[in-house]
Amino acid sequence: MQRGFDNDKYITLQAEHIRERINQFGGKLYLEFGGKLFDDYHASRVLPGFEPDSKIRMLRSLIDDAEIVIAVNANHIEKAKVRGDLGITYDDDVLRLMDIFRSMGFMVGSVVITHYANQPAADAFRKRLTSMGITSYLHYPITGYPYDIDHIVSEDGFGRNDFVETSRPLVVVTAPGPGSGKMATCLSQLYHENKRGVVAGYAKYETFPIWNLPLKHPVNIAYEAATADLADANIIDPFHLEAYGKTTVNYNRDVEIFPVLKAMMERILGESPYQSPTDMGVNMAGMAIVDDDAVRAAANMEIVRRYFQTAVKAKRTGTGTEEVEKLEMLMNQAGINANLSPARSAALLKEEMTGGPAGAMALPDGTVVTGKTGNLLGAASALLMNALKGVSGVDDELYVISDDVLEPICHLKTEHLKSQNPRLHSDETLLALSISSVTNPMAERLMENVDKLRGCDAYFSVIISSTDEKLYRTLGINVCCEPKYEQHRYYHK
Repeated sequence: MQRGFDNDKYITLQAEHIRERINQFGGKLYLEFGGKLFDDYHASRVLPGFEPDSKIRMLRSLIDDAEIVIAVNANHIEKAKVRGDLGITYDDDVLRLMDIFRSMGFMVGSVVITHYANQPAADAFRKRLTSMGITSYLHYPITGYPYDIDHIVSEDGFGRNDFVETSRPLVVVTAPGPGSGKMATCLSQLYHENKRGVVAGYAKYETFPIWNLPLKHPVNIAYEAATADLADANIIDPFHLEAYGKTTVNYNRDVEIFPVLKAMMERILGESPYQSPTDMGVNMAGMAIVDDDAVRAAANMEIVRRYFQTAVKAKRTGTGTEEVEKLEMLMNQAGINANLSPARSAALLKEEMTGGPAGAMALPDGTVVTGKTGNLLGAASALLMNALKGVSGVDDELYVISDDVLEPICHLKTEHLKSQNPRLHSDETLLALSISSVTNPMAERLMENVDKLRGCDAYFSVIISSTDEKLYRTLGINVCCEPKYEQHRYYHK
């Protein structure tokens, strides 16, 4: 993928901007961190050159001044809400986040359980935290939030919440996912800090939408595509336009809540430091774009990926047709369609020629390779092997894994593990390749080039198994599937 983003420039500018905000508020800043801190793969896909861990690398330059507070919604704990990209619950993700932050040398101060109303699962999680020596605090639902300012900014509102003890100038408030109560946690802290005579400020770190790109720039449209399930949209920030005469882009939820947020800050601090939601943001991503054409092309591909992912989800669940329609509208706005990737037409043509499920992948040099369902390998496995041959310079017709290795694995699956499908999944194929590499130099060559597939786009003519999809995701390959099943059944694994 052609580089369109200067990652080093971004890290430098972002860190400088955060230091300026800390100084603006007299040395104490609560920074609401939206999005993913160290695994932001959406940003790396739409801004080629952006590293998934760019945000955490930026924070590392402020590590001596920063501490981390993790917020989690008690209702999400009670409902066992799961992170779709990782497949783990939000409460488990809190522990995962803490482990990662601490392994990087960050101070993780505490966990805030928001929207707490005696939920049994939240109580159990808090006991679990205590047993691990982790300090936790409770924040409660506030009647009339967010519009009843008099009640919210009072002893019966924010005043009921536990005050989170912090010791560093920069307090980063993050969470496993959206709706965790990050902003309310920050504002509650401002209320309590002000009561204690401490001057503190609030700012928001959201990478998207990028405020200084046009409203209909593909990068901003791609963000709408990524949040299609929230039924929100990017809009022009009317408060910024009125205050400064400049056109900027923001999220409709942030624009809608700004008058309320401004009133809260005026009540807490005496006056609001911000005239618009754009003012609140700390986002220099737009300043680090070095090739707009490359970024536009990458973002357009992401819009199409989101379309297929949503269409497959709708097929699997029977719900979400409105999201699919919204993504079709967003593709129209971007001037693209579902055939943007050359891999799709190649996969569909391969299926037509062979009469069975097929896949195709666009390699880093632009070459498109295909794979079909066979007796021993499924379409995902065959495509993976052919793609590895392609990036390794190995003839597609050569057999790298011998039947002597494949057949015993297939036998194990069907005879002993009672699988009805004798074909190897892609993870099993990769293990077979690894075994073969001990004695076969060509197989070893393929194994050495696995990382070259990271960032490639694969397309399948049918919905592939979750096992294959997970392996492709682990390898960093972007997967799209035609929203149809290989077989007409009521239950699909």
